Amino acid sequence: MRRKSFEGMTCPIARSLERVGEWWSILILRDAFLGATRFEQFQKSLDIAPNMLTRRLAALVEAGLLERRRYSERPPRDEYVLTERGRDFRPVLWSLLAWGNKHFAPEGPSVVIVDGETGAVADPVLVDRATGRPLTSPPFRTRRLRPATQETADV
Repeated sequence: MRRKSFEGMTCPIARSLERVGEWWSILILRDAFLGATRFEQFQKSLDIAPNMLTRRLAALVEAGLLERRRYSERPPRDEYVLTERGRDFRPVLWSLLAWGNKHFAPEGPSVVIVDGETGAVADPVLVDRATGRPLTSPPFRTRRLRPATQETADV
């Protein structure tokens, strides 16, 4: 059964979920950030069925988050590397990690973010790029803008 597509929605969250909303996709991206590039590495780490992994990798390539690069002609073998769009997903993963540690790890965190220079544990927060202020409410909130017109969407 095919799930509903969010492709036509103007909501940026829905459009993002269209690309990464399937849980295997997020775990594949997590492993790519941890250095996995080859099919076998993803399969071993995730214990995922080969046909599902093939579909998820193809979808991530199509969405522009991963790039497929041939590293062997005989036999033909590809590796999957993060694109700029894929690398921009890191703060989303780190936010999920921090949220999961806070709410779903009663035994304590099993993975943390650390400062690469000092080793100190980091506590990620979202901040406004212009002011450096943490994005908390109040005073920050979302506001719906008028839906994009067809002409605007095609530009």
